[in-house]
Amino acid sequence: MSVPAPATASPRARPSETTEVHTRLLKCTLAIDESRAYWERVDPGDTRPRAQQAFERYWFGAKSLPWVEVLLINMRARFDAFPEALEVLRRWRDMLPETRAAICHWHLQLTDPMYRSFSGDYLVQRRDALRPEVRRDTVIQWVADQGPGRWTMATRKQLASKLLSCAFSAGLVAGRRDPRPLLYPRIPDDALGYLLHLLRGVSFHGSLTDNPYLRSVGQQGAILEDRLRALPSLQYRRVGNVVDFGFRHSDLRAWARAQLFDGVAP
Repeated sequence: MSVPAPATASPRARPSETTEVHTRLLKCTLAIDESRAYWERVDPGDTRPRAQQAFERYWFGAKSLPWVEVLLINMRARFDAFPEALEVLRRWRDMLPETRAAICHWHLQLTDPMYRSFSGDYLVQRRDALRPEVRRDTVIQWVADQGPGRWTMATRKQLASKLLSCAFSAGLVAGRRDPRPLLYPRIPDDALGYLLHLLRGVSFHGSLTDNPYLRSVGQQGAILEDRLRALPSLQYRRVGNVVDFGFRHSDLRAWARAQLFDGVAP
């Protein structure tokens, strides 16, 4: 496999997926509408927008100041950590709802290792079972297995509920009552192109064609190969066991300029 690195990338500046387990999910789930509001209003020249400013200007509608503070903490973690992506998202105003949900899902995966493992491994394994469904009790046990003795039962239950809520919003789980059927969301071409060009500039565990981000939305194996062949921004060919995989654009910004913004820089 041949994948040229971005010409402007440097190992020191390269963003990375989060590996340290945390519980920010307890206070903020997928927040798709809030994420869109953040993309539209954040000023890249102001790296730390004040909660008071966002509150007074109704960035997130009629939310309380404490809730705005929580949202900003999570938005910074999910999007400011990937400045090239945030530049693109600020300009991308005509995004499909399915694309928006997928992007919020992937950025949460990048910055929350528990959600990444839950959606990219655990739910995928459940889909391969005789009955592709999940129950809250089994998710509570899964949470307990991630950190034996780390959380009280009350916290485990809250985390399980938040994980299921995020998965529901991302289109991975159907319904809010047990048993909850598992499904895969529709992933438009522009969403898939965004993810691949984003991951190209990020340090993460896995490869560009086998990782929890793609697996979580059903993009793997022959299904993924067919999608890759059809994307105009990629060069993908397989002859036997030999794969030729390359990008036609230098980085995420260049991809967005060509595929989304009619040649105008984001």
